[in-house]
Amino acid sequence: MLTLTPIPAFSDNYIWVLHDQSDALAVDPGDAAPLLAYLDAHRLRLRAVLITHCHADHVGGLPALLQQQPHLRIVGPSTLEIATEPVGNGQTVSALGLDFAVSAVPGHTLDHLAYYATPWLFCGDTLFGAGCGRLFEGTPAQMLASLQALATLPPDTQVCPAHEYTLANLQFAQQAEPFNHDIKQRFEHDKTRRAHHYPTLPCKLSLELATNPFLRCNQPAIRQVIEQKEKRIFSSEVEIFAALRRWKDGFKAQDI
Repeated sequence: MLTLTPIPAFSDNYIWVLHDQSDALAVDPGDAAPLLAYLDAHRLRLRAVLITHCHADHVGGLPALLQQQPHLRIVGPSTLEIATEPVGNGQTVSALGLDFAVSAVPGHTLDHLAYYATPWLFCGDTLFGAGCGRLFEGTPAQMLASLQALATLPPDTQVCPAHEYTLANLQFAQQAEPFNHDIKQRFEHDKTRRAHHYPTLPCKLSLELATNPFLRCNQPAIRQVIEQKEKRIFSSEVEIFAALRRWKDGFKAQDI
């Protein structure tokens, strides 16, 4: 039986650890210290690392991990020079008895990858709880296509993003789709979880499809809100997505 745990790092990162009580797999170890502490406390041996993209808060812990395990298996995009196993779209990565399907999901960065093995999706900074990543390198069309591809996974997929942004994203979601009861209900539920210092993640893909505005650009209610805000008519879902992303970039969430 496999156990999944989000290890907090920095102010809002999660390092995901999947283990079988003996061997472990880690995803996006931006900081080695909390990961090593968890492995030591649970007497786990780190067998492999999955990297979604090359930003420092996702790969910064690799040198320290390699000091302890010089032959550590590091799976990631070809742009990651330290990777021992560069992978790309359509490939499969086997670890802990699972076969992870690798998908290219450009948008946040051009090299961004996602890893899926039932029921877990490790999606880095592409898909967040009720949100998506900023477009640092990719285009709105690329990011929307990446999100739409992830949205085709089974509804009970456990979405495992790399950041705890859910409450701020849900505040924005309520502005983008103010009459969506599922968003309000999720916000209250997740606010309670955070108040008790529990993570809001992982979350089911079905919940994302019901509450994440970036997966709901085809909904008339969202189109109406963004067209009223922008005072123009949009001709495509990509345009709606791009306008939502620009709006979110300048959105200031309230402290909860």
